Amino acid sequence: MRVLVTGGAGFIGSHLVDRFHAEGFEVRVLDNLDPKVHPSGRPPQFPNDVEFIRGDVTDRETFRYALRDVDIVSHQAAYQDYMPDFSRFLAVNAVSTALLYELIVEERMKIRKVIVASSQAVYGEGQYACQQHGPFLPIPRSTEQLQRGEWEVTCPQCNQRATPTLLVEEHTNPYNQYAVSKLAQEKTALGLGWIHGIPTVALRYSITQGPRQSLFNHYSGICRIFVSRALTGDPLVIYEDGLQTRDFVHINDVVNANMLVLEKNAADTQAFNVGSGQPTSVIEYAQRVREKIGNDVELCIPGEYRSGDNRNSVSSIAKLRGLGWAPQRNLSDILDDFLNWVETIGGIPQQVRDAYSHMKEAGVVLAAGQ
Repeated sequence: MRVLVTGGAGFIGSHLVDRFHAEGFEVRVLDNLDPKVHPSGRPPQFPNDVEFIRGDVTDRETFRYALRDVDIVSHQAAYQDYMPDFSRFLAVNAVSTALLYELIVEERMKIRKVIVASSQAVYGEGQYACQQHGPFLPIPRSTEQLQRGEWEVTCPQCNQRATPTLLVEEHTNPYNQYAVSKLAQEKTALGLGWIHGIPTVALRYSITQGPRQSLFNHYSGICRIFVSRALTGDPLVIYEDGLQTRDFVHINDVVNANMLVLEKNAADTQAFNVGSGQPTSVIEYAQRVREKIGNDVELCIPGEYRSGDNRNSVSSIAKLRGLGWAPQRNLSDILDDFLNWVETIGGIPQQVRDAYSHMKEAGVVLAAGQ
């Protein structure tokens, strides 16, 4: 069978290319090689018999050409960043997905399955419970609250601190441009897939990490930023108070989830979380990086925050477990594998711009009390 992997030169996409190729698929890649993510052009790891098309998923004729004679579509292409170019998120993430189904229907393509890469971001500020008033979906913390350095989510009825709960698939609540674009993408895919009889699955990835994570994309975040600063002895800058929690999942577990839903018809027409199900605070992550690298760099908590960040995001993985999937690797494995990969490529390239400075210049990172 032939599989098209959009965004196949990217972090998750390239690992899926490897897996599909190893399992005997004919693999075709469509990627625009965005210079912000791929400054050196096409990655060197593709096997010779992987067909590569340089082009954009927003271009109709390029996408049509890439879809010819395809059985499976792994739609991993996405625009991810913290920068305020709001319209591009919907154009790349949602409109390209509508175009995918438009072409499939228009050309009467016999696609056996589409797997769409969605995101944990669709949950917005998360899911919480108040001891007195029960569960609720919070609106994002206001600029006024963050400026006061009040980081915790509170109950809208009694203003008492609320308790974060594991994110379940039934309750989405996106606000920022990336989150809205990803929910629009998956609803487009699942809806059109159902209407037109195209088996479709959406996977809501938690923060995916491991080898080949982009060293140039600011969105790739905490692993690359903390590791690169620790290796050079620079302080690890922690936003808010460092007690915000995140859900980190190894790239190999994400690949396994993709391969599982490809084979499971029971997954069709549904969205699934793909994560660890375990909370890790940012301070804990920074400490683990220091331990792995073996130096005692400073943990700097300057009272700054990143506009649009949420406080706690940890996914329930019970639904995907019900299909037979479970994560096999933990945070220690993630850091070991990332550090080993960085060593094999000769370390963090010097031309990697410091994301913290760039986001401060763009007004994305702000200081409380100003």
